[in-house]
Amino acid sequence: MGWTYKVHGGVAAGAGAVVLALAALAWVPGAAPLFEPQWVVPAAFLPAFLMAMSAFVRVLLARSGKSELWQAFRCLPSRAQAGLAALVVACAIVLASEVAAGGSRDVEVRDGSYFAYDPQAHRMVEVAESEYQALLPGSRRMFLAISGGLLIGASCLVLAAGEVRRADRGPVVPKPATTGGT
Repeated sequence: MGWTYKVHGGVAAGAGAVVLALAALAWVPGAAPLFEPQWVVPAAFLPAFLMAMSAFVRVLLARSGKSELWQAFRCLPSRAQAGLAALVVACAIVLASEVAAGGSRDVEVRDGSYFAYDPQAHRMVEVAESEYQALLPGSRRMFLAISGGLLIGASCLVLAAGEVRRADRGPVVPKPATTGGT
């Protein structure tokens, strides 16, 4: 596998782990100030989207099907497989816990007023600041977990595509040594 595949896959997996850690940090009391800025979600989603798209392009360039990619993924070192599997399970736990809790309610601040999405009214309604502060980490958790999932999926795809490309090159056969005379 080429070094660019390793770097792309490693950066995507590392960034996915960081974003999932941020999503899990939303459960810690007192961590709400980390999620107050509006740029947190776009800062996590934009790199995830770009890495996922570039991973998809690399898979297309490898010209392989799902079964071939799965076989290539199974050829990865067991530590890499275990690490990626652990990240996938962590992402699934965060997403499942949000869905089991009734999903996240989107919150925002407009002109100094606090708003939250009301599922019964199907619109944004004004809420008290304390309710906004209580809903804020949960609203960010779902988006961060989705971004983390994109990054982890990109890592899996890129590493599998790298294995396919390595296998397509075939075995490296050394050239016979030539002697200077005859």
